[in-house]
Amino acid sequence: MRRFITSLGLGASAAGVCMLLAAPASAAGLTSSSTFDVTYPDKRPAQSYYVYNTAELKNGMVTGKSLLSWQILDDVVVDSSKRFTSFKITSRIEERLTKTGEDHVVTSKTCDMTKLVNDNATWFRDEPVNNCVPESSLYDGEVFWSTDSTIVYDIEGDGKGPITQQLTGSPLIHG
Repeated sequence: MRRFITSLGLGASAAGVCMLLAAPASAAGLTSSSTFDVTYPDKRPAQSYYVYNTAELKNGMVTGKSLLSWQILDDVVVDSSKRFTSFKITSRIEERLTKTGEDHVVTSKTCDMTKLVNDNATWFRDEPVNNCVPESSLYDGEVFWSTDSTIVYDIEGDGKGPITQQLTGSPLIHG
Protein backbone atom coordinates (compact mmCIF):
# COMPACT_ATOMS: atom_id res chain seq x y z
CA MET A 1 0.00 0.00 0.00
CA ARG A 2 2.83 2.41 0.87
CA ARG A 3 4.47 1.82 -2.55
CA PHE A 4 1.13 2.52 -4.28
CA ILE A 5 0.68 5.82 -2.43
CA THR A 6 4.27 6.85 -3.20
CA SER A 7 3.78 5.99 -6.88
CA LEU A 8 0.51 7.87 -6.95
CA GLY A 9 2.18 10.92 -5.37
CA LEU A 10 5.08 10.84 -7.83
CA GLY A 11 2.69 10.46 -10.75
CA ALA A 12 0.60 13.42 -9.57
CA SER A 13 3.75 15.51 -9.08
CA ALA A 14 4.99 14.64 -12.58
CA ALA A 15 1.60 15.52 -14.06
CA GLY A 16 1.63 18.85 -12.21
CA VAL A 17 5.12 19.69 -13.49
CA CYS A 18 4.07 18.81 -17.06
CA MET A 19 1.03 21.09 -16.78
CA LEU A 20 3.20 23.94 -15.48
CA LEU A 21 5.69 23.50 -18.31
CA ALA A 22 2.94 23.31 -20.93
CA ALA A 23 1.43 26.68 -20.01
CA PRO A 24 3.15 29.94 -20.87
CA ALA A 25 4.75 31.94 -18.06
CA SER A 26 1.94 34.50 -18.11
CA ALA A 27 -0.89 32.02 -17.66
CA ALA A 28 -2.67 34.14 -15.03
CA GLY A 29 -5.64 34.28 -17.41
CA LEU A 30 -7.46 31.45 -19.12
CA THR A 31 -5.21 29.86 -21.75
CA SER A 32 -5.59 27.30 -24.52
CA SER A 33 -2.91 25.93 -26.80
CA SER A 34 -2.74 24.86 -30.43
CA THR A 35 0.03 23.06 -32.29
CA PHE A 36 0.58 22.62 -36.01
CA ASP A 37 3.47 21.36 -38.12
CA VAL A 38 4.87 22.90 -41.29
CA THR A 39 6.62 20.65 -43.81
CA TYR A 40 8.60 22.27 -46.61
CA PRO A 41 8.80 21.02 -50.22
CA ASP A 42 12.59 20.70 -50.15
CA LYS A 43 15.35 19.82 -47.67
CA ARG A 44 14.41 22.49 -45.13
CA PRO A 45 13.61 20.74 -41.82
CA ALA A 46 9.97 20.52 -40.69
CA GLN A 47 8.90 22.70 -37.77
CA SER A 48 6.21 22.68 -35.07
CA TYR A 49 4.43 25.91 -34.17
CA TYR A 50 2.66 26.51 -30.86
CA VAL A 51 0.14 29.23 -30.09
CA TYR A 52 -1.20 30.04 -26.62
CA ASN A 53 -4.37 32.14 -26.63
CA THR A 54 -5.01 33.85 -23.29
CA ALA A 55 -8.04 35.85 -22.14
CA GLU A 56 -7.99 37.68 -18.83
CA LEU A 57 -10.15 40.07 -16.84
CA LYS A 58 -8.15 43.04 -15.46
CA ASN A 59 -9.58 46.18 -13.89
CA GLY A 60 -12.94 45.84 -15.65
CA MET A 61 -11.35 45.18 -19.03
CA VAL A 62 -11.02 41.98 -21.06
CA THR A 63 -7.44 41.58 -22.25
CA GLY A 64 -6.10 38.98 -24.60
CA LYS A 65 -2.96 37.84 -26.32
CA SER A 66 -1.70 35.18 -28.69
CA LEU A 67 1.80 33.92 -27.87
CA LEU A 68 3.70 32.20 -30.72
CA SER A 69 6.65 29.82 -30.31
CA TRP A 70 8.23 27.19 -32.59
CA GLN A 71 10.98 24.65 -33.05
CA ILE A 72 12.72 22.57 -35.69
CA LEU A 73 11.65 18.94 -35.39
CA ASP A 74 15.14 17.55 -36.13
CA ASP A 75 17.46 18.88 -33.39
CA VAL A 76 20.71 18.17 -35.19
CA VAL A 77 19.80 20.50 -38.05
CA VAL A 78 20.80 24.15 -38.18
CA ASP A 79 18.60 26.01 -40.62
CA SER A 80 19.12 29.61 -41.66
CA SER A 81 17.11 29.48 -44.88
CA LYS A 82 14.16 31.69 -45.71
CA ARG A 83 11.07 29.63 -44.85
CA PHE A 84 8.18 32.04 -45.45
CA THR A 85 7.34 34.89 -47.80
CA SER A 86 4.66 35.84 -45.25
CA PHE A 87 3.71 34.72 -41.73
CA LYS A 88 0.99 36.73 -39.93
CA ILE A 89 -1.07 36.04 -36.84
CA THR A 90 -4.38 37.77 -36.13
CA SER A 91 -5.41 37.81 -32.48
CA ARG A 92 -9.03 38.63 -31.63
CA ILE A 93 -11.01 39.35 -28.48
CA GLU A 94 -14.45 37.89 -29.13
CA GLU A 95 -17.80 37.88 -27.37
CA ARG A 96 -20.84 35.67 -27.66
CA LEU A 97 -24.32 36.05 -26.19
CA THR A 98 -24.59 32.43 -24.99
CA LYS A 99 -22.06 29.77 -24.07
CA THR A 100 -22.61 27.93 -27.37
CA GLY A 101 -23.49 30.98 -29.48
CA GLU A 102 -21.68 32.51 -32.40
CA ASP A 103 -18.51 34.56 -31.76
CA HIS A 104 -18.46 38.26 -32.62
CA VAL A 105 -15.11 40.03 -32.97
CA VAL A 106 -14.84 43.00 -30.59
CA THR A 107 -11.19 43.95 -31.21
CA SER A 108 -8.42 42.42 -33.30
CA LYS A 109 -4.83 42.97 -34.27
CA THR A 110 -2.73 41.42 -37.05
CA CYS A 111 0.97 40.98 -36.30
CA ASP A 112 3.53 40.31 -39.02
CA MET A 113 5.93 37.65 -37.65
CA THR A 114 7.63 36.90 -41.01
CA LYS A 115 11.05 38.31 -40.13
CA LEU A 116 11.01 36.76 -36.65
CA VAL A 117 10.21 33.21 -37.83
CA ASN A 118 12.63 33.46 -40.78
CA ASP A 119 15.48 34.77 -38.60
CA ASN A 120 15.01 32.21 -35.77
CA ALA A 121 14.73 28.47 -36.41
CA THR A 122 13.51 27.94 -32.83
CA TRP A 123 11.89 30.35 -30.35
CA PHE A 124 10.48 29.60 -26.89
CA ARG A 125 10.82 32.94 -25.10
CA ASP A 126 7.80 34.98 -24.04
CA GLU A 127 8.67 38.49 -25.22
CA PRO A 128 6.64 41.32 -26.75
CA VAL A 129 8.00 40.50 -30.22
CA ASN A 130 6.29 37.05 -30.33
CA ASN A 131 3.00 38.16 -28.72
CA CYS A 132 0.10 39.57 -30.67
CA VAL A 133 -2.05 41.69 -28.35
CA PRO A 134 -5.33 43.25 -29.52
CA GLU A 135 -6.75 46.33 -27.81
CA SER A 136 -8.56 45.54 -24.52
CA SER A 137 -12.34 45.79 -24.32
CA LEU A 138 -14.72 46.93 -21.57
CA TYR A 139 -15.98 43.82 -19.74
CA ASP A 140 -19.68 42.93 -19.78
CA GLY A 141 -20.42 39.99 -17.47
CA GLU A 142 -23.64 39.18 -19.36
CA VAL A 143 -21.76 37.84 -22.39
CA PHE A 144 -19.05 35.20 -22.83
CA TRP A 145 -15.52 36.35 -23.76
CA SER A 146 -12.51 34.63 -25.31
CA THR A 147 -9.32 35.28 -27.25
CA ASP A 148 -8.95 33.50 -30.58
CA SER A 149 -6.40 33.63 -33.38
CA THR A 150 -5.66 32.68 -36.96
CA ILE A 151 -2.30 32.34 -38.69
CA VAL A 152 -1.91 32.87 -42.44
CA TYR A 153 1.46 31.84 -43.85
CA ASP A 154 2.96 31.43 -47.32
CA ILE A 155 5.84 28.95 -47.63
CA GLU A 156 8.76 30.26 -49.69
CA GLY A 157 9.04 28.37 -52.99
CA ASP A 158 6.14 25.92 -52.68
CA GLY A 159 3.88 27.69 -55.23
CA LYS A 160 0.72 27.00 -53.18
CA GLY A 161 0.04 30.52 -51.91
CA PRO A 162 -1.23 31.44 -48.44
CA ILE A 163 -2.33 28.72 -46.00
CA THR A 164 -4.76 29.56 -43.17
CA GLN A 165 -4.40 27.86 -39.80
CA GLN A 166 -7.39 28.26 -37.42
CA LEU A 167 -6.32 27.97 -33.77
CA THR A 168 -8.12 26.99 -30.57
CA GLY A 169 -9.60 29.93 -28.69
CA SER A 170 -9.08 30.50 -24.98
CA PRO A 171 -11.58 29.18 -22.44
CA LEU A 172 -14.56 31.49 -21.94
CA ILE A 173 -14.75 34.24 -19.32
CA HIS A 174 -18.25 34.92 -18.01
CA GLY A 175 -20.14 36.25 -15.00
